[in-house]
Amino acid sequence: MVYITSGLVEALLGFARDREPSSVTIGLTVTPAERLDGDLAGVDPDAPVFNHFYLPDAGNSVQAVFGMDLASPPTQGRFVSHPDGRLAVKRTDDLHEVVFLAVPPWEEVVPFGRTGDRLELDVLSAVPPVERVD
Repeated sequence: MVYITSGLVEALLGFARDREPSSVTIGLTVTPAERLDGDLAGVDPDAPVFNHFYLPDAGNSVQAVFGMDLASPPTQGRFVSHPDGRLAVKRTDDLHEVVFLAVPPWEEVVPFGRTGDRLELDVLSAVPPVERVD
């Protein structure tokens, strides 16, 4: 089972809508369920929940020169939009352990494993803890 917050789903679908007809690729990170606030009934407290993303344009100038993304830390997942409507992992997609795909009309995200197998998804009504930089 793959868990993701409803707020992250909404944000990712918004990026996909805004970028159409181009695709977008976004790095995603997780937080243990026990650190989230909201309806988490039946979710293991240690279960990783996708709830954060890194802006897709961060570090583009560095990536253009060196050919790699040095601006974002390692991520556990990736969101990829396919404006062509193909709901399947492509060879050209930036693969991670979990790849969330979305296609027009941008109403849902669908998780796939690294091998292209569709995974079960549970969208949670939960929010991450408030973080502060002191």
